[in-house]
Amino acid sequence: MNLLFDERLDGELPRRDKAEVLAELQTALPGMTLLHREEDLRPFECDGLAAYRVLPMLVALPSDLDQVVTLMRRCHELGVPVVTRGAGTGLSGGALPLERGVLLVMSRFQRILSIDPEARIARVQPGVRNLAISEAAAPHGLYYAPDPSSQIACSIGGNVAENAGGVHCLKYGLTVHNVLALEIVTLEGERMRLGGEALDAPGFDLLALFNGSEGMLGVVTEVTVKLLPKPETAKVVMASFDDVGKAGKAVGDIIAAGIVPGGLEMMDNLAIRAAEDFIHAGYPVEAEAILLCELDGVEADVDDDVDTVRGVLESAGATDIRLARDEAERARFWSGRKNAFPAVGRISPDYYCMDGTIPRRALPEVLGTIAELSAEYGLRVANVFHAGDGNMHPLILFDANREGELERAEALGGRILEACVAAGGSITGEHGVGREKINQMCVQFPTGELTTFHAVKAAFDPVGLLNPGKNIPTLARCAEFGAMHVHHGELPHPELPRF
Repeated sequence: MNLLFDERLDGELPRRDKAEVLAELQTALPGMTLLHREEDLRPFECDGLAAYRVLPMLVALPSDLDQVVTLMRRCHELGVPVVTRGAGTGLSGGALPLERGVLLVMSRFQRILSIDPEARIARVQPGVRNLAISEAAAPHGLYYAPDPSSQIACSIGGNVAENAGGVHCLKYGLTVHNVLALEIVTLEGERMRLGGEALDAPGFDLLALFNGSEGMLGVVTEVTVKLLPKPETAKVVMASFDDVGKAGKAVGDIIAAGIVPGGLEMMDNLAIRAAEDFIHAGYPVEAEAILLCELDGVEADVDDDVDTVRGVLESAGATDIRLARDEAERARFWSGRKNAFPAVGRISPDYYCMDGTIPRRALPEVLGTIAELSAEYGLRVANVFHAGDGNMHPLILFDANREGELERAEALGGRILEACVAAGGSITGEHGVGREKINQMCVQFPTGELTTFHAVKAAFDPVGLLNPGKNIPTLARCAEFGAMHVHHGELPHPELPRF
């Protein structure tokens, strides 16, 4: 299984005795919760990528900023690696712990510090749930736009770490487009503030750098987000297709017509049937694919856009077009989409959720490739997409109890991601790289760019103690993987540590 920590990395980690580290941290932080018994550590052995598990050496649960600062200083002094965890809903193994490291869990940082309806901003701690921000802003007619399917559970700190998106990111952007400022703690325990309440700040854009940095550069302790006014109206059009390729082409046609939907989602027949059986959203189970297109804004403009989209869908070959009759039906349409992942979990013992991004024009081509790969590997694939921005979530169905199926699912997932790169896309859109996609990083980026990534990491974490073994592969690993871009004779700059 290529997602396990490679032996080279494990051998380079400090060999600190658990009892010694526990005693040091208990002395330095007498009021902080430290878990060390196996039965207490077991719930933290994985994130949402549950097939891969590592029992951490210790779990730290700080409840205030001073504890985080002291913990980071002591771990730095002791040479103990730190992996930061939010709600544990990540799907790429980004919060997979280290058996020789401390897992820093920020779930107790749950306060909404302030909401300023005039400035349309909110200051929150990293453990605040994504949906809780919108719930707190609702009395002011405001909401927080990025809405991952896990928004009922995922934390804003984790959203920053992975640069999460959601079904409405086509129009309103990813986390990076909706965060104005961060407060962070560095490996050495130094506090820093990045960004501000203005739209820009002097100096390098370190704020954008931290969005999607997967806990490799520092620990997020506070987030300032933009709030948006709720649209006057929102209407959802659901279109059915008898061919997946036609649905994929229709996505590009809608954008080409000058329409930027609030959300534009696609599901294939396997995902449709699973979601309908689970949610009863009113989906047409005979359709090969459906598109959900939400149009929001001023009512007169929305009505015009609905007419335009209807015409585009008819020209694209839609077999049926339905406009949600009321708010209740609109909510059911979206509930089916947002519950597609757990719905698929009801029809297969296990599934492996992928996350790649492609140009919209390549949707029909890549969907065809996925179908071919599914047949080659003998595993079903349910396709769910943030189609408007080309973010694909193929769900590979398998049974881990059958010998070799997990490895086959993993290999199929890697091939799908490599097909995304070949089509001009990326190996991730919102789930991050973590441990899951570290081999495919070798395919996406050439040697020089990987070396630059190592240099950025070294600027913040010169000894490599923050979430080591994630996101950025060593060049040696890429050479072993056989990635086409890596020249075996090239090595990173000699002064740069390998992570």
